[in-house]
Amino acid sequence: MHPRLGALAALRLTDPEAKVAATRALAADAATLSLPPVTLHGSVDETDVPGRPERPLRVGATEVGKRSPFTPEGRAALIHSICHIEFNAINLALDAVWRFDGMPEAYYRDWLRVAGEEALHFELLHAHLRTLGFGYGDFSGHDGLWAMCEKTAHDVLARMALVPRTLEARGLDATPLIQAKLQRVATPDASAAIAILDIILRDEVGHVAVGNRWYRWACERDGFDPVAHYRVLYRRHDAPRLRAPFNLEARALAGFTEEELNELVAG
Repeated sequence: MHPRLGALAALRLTDPEAKVAATRALAADAATLSLPPVTLHGSVDETDVPGRPERPLRVGATEVGKRSPFTPEGRAALIHSICHIEFNAINLALDAVWRFDGMPEAYYRDWLRVAGEEALHFELLHAHLRTLGFGYGDFSGHDGLWAMCEKTAHDVLARMALVPRTLEARGLDATPLIQAKLQRVATPDASAAIAILDIILRDEVGHVAVGNRWYRWACERDGFDPVAHYRVLYRRHDAPRLRAPFNLEARALAGFTEEELNELVAG
């Protein structure tokens, strides 16, 4: 099976453990997989994309319950919310692999690797969640990440601009704030969660860097200025407003330019 079809097959899986296993198997071979050109766009019935379990209950972003880390259940709800983000991130990376025809082989290898790392993040968080007496699906979750995936399904340039380097980059800003709250809790489970978030933050810098790399590649291909065209895409697709505080150090490591960071801070 072509690796891009393998990514589509993994994307369609509804069972989280099966999706994780299939994704990690693909990612393990990403560096050596044969990726001959193949055209998939327009030939796939997307009624079952993405595959998701019946739970968690998907609600609007404003309807997700409070996730205070200062109670055991609140910490579980917080970990669940991040676990849900990582499950969606697996789907996002797999979708980036199968959906867009005509990209360089390095693009597909990058996103297969990202998918594998997102699957690992989900595994780590889900295992931790179980130590708290809960499982994935025990709390509600929202679909903000996948909604932007759907908005940008027609254009890899828009996808790279508005998913990895906009929505997923928010994780670079939010993770240290979450860790600071967990440090105040100072329980063994909070310390374990901080260690997992260290791994996720490290990897997410690389994931956002992948988004930046392929966004700039597509801008050069299509003759757009990356900074000016980002403003166009941001407005066209009604991306959520980015609010301070920003993790400028992590964003710089992820490949945002000084011009982009200055514009971000200026609002």
